[in-house]
Amino acid sequence: MLLFTHPAMLAHAPPGGHPESPARLQAVLDALQALPLERRAAPLADRAAIARVHPERYIEALENAFAEAADALVQLDPDTYVGPGSREAAYRAAGACVAAVDAVLGGEEELAFCAVRPPGHHAEPISAMGFCVFNNVAIAAMHALEAHGLSRVAVIDFDVHHGNGTQTVAEREPRLLFASTHQAPLYPGTGLAKETGVNHNVLNAPLPPGAGGAAWRAVMEARVLPALDAFAPELILVSAGFDAHADDPLAQMALGDEDFAWAGRCLRAAALRHCQGKLVSTLEGGYDLPALARSASAYLGALQRV
Repeated sequence: MLLFTHPAMLAHAPPGGHPESPARLQAVLDALQALPLERRAAPLADRAAIARVHPERYIEALENAFAEAADALVQLDPDTYVGPGSREAAYRAAGACVAAVDAVLGGEEELAFCAVRPPGHHAEPISAMGFCVFNNVAIAAMHALEAHGLSRVAVIDFDVHHGNGTQTVAEREPRLLFASTHQAPLYPGTGLAKETGVNHNVLNAPLPPGAGGAAWRAVMEARVLPALDAFAPELILVSAGFDAHADDPLAQMALGDEDFAWAGRCLRAAALRHCQGKLVSTLEGGYDLPALARSASAYLGALQRV
């Protein structure tokens, strides 16, 4: 498995006490030392790749914010800040996902993981949101469709918060399947089961606070995995958020480490059925550092063992 990351992502520093801290990424990287991963430096995403999701006016507005943030933190939304190290981190986070798609579709490896921050799945095409600046997984999906000529790309999102930004891209793009499990009610308040996209290519499976591994696995088996099989993707992308863990402070679901390992086994098996094993995962949420580290390691270890 390839691991795309870069130390510049540790320099993206929101205010002290902010849950999306550099320590999150460091905890994941430390935990992954024990796994046989080939590390690669995440490149800067080029503007053309980003512009498939975010229009030029948004990119220009961000560039202005990055320039202002050279001297002080700039607040993009109630939860999202950029500072002196944020520009490079954001461009490398998106670039990691693009490079991972290139490597996997180019036949270098079947699996890749992008250990990145800032995360991406809340970023809307024209607005930063929920700690997210660029929508990394949506950029990767559109790159696979447009640069590689794929016809069907699936994005599976098991972060505890609904990936509203990714859904916005998918719901008008029939070549994308977006399937999400998430807690509801919870931030950002989207992700109702009735939201189905332009071609019934959006599947939302909300779960109530307190839902544990048995309930989550049941929804995955009854709805998400059958939808994935019916879509028969040529590439699977995963928004791998680990904040549905019982120990996470920002939500109230109750998954354990082994639930994420189970997800790894199921998604790897689906990738082997439909797309020669090609699967790229990218880090989203997870805010209890020990739980995040264990869960990410369990998920990636299970992916490799199938």
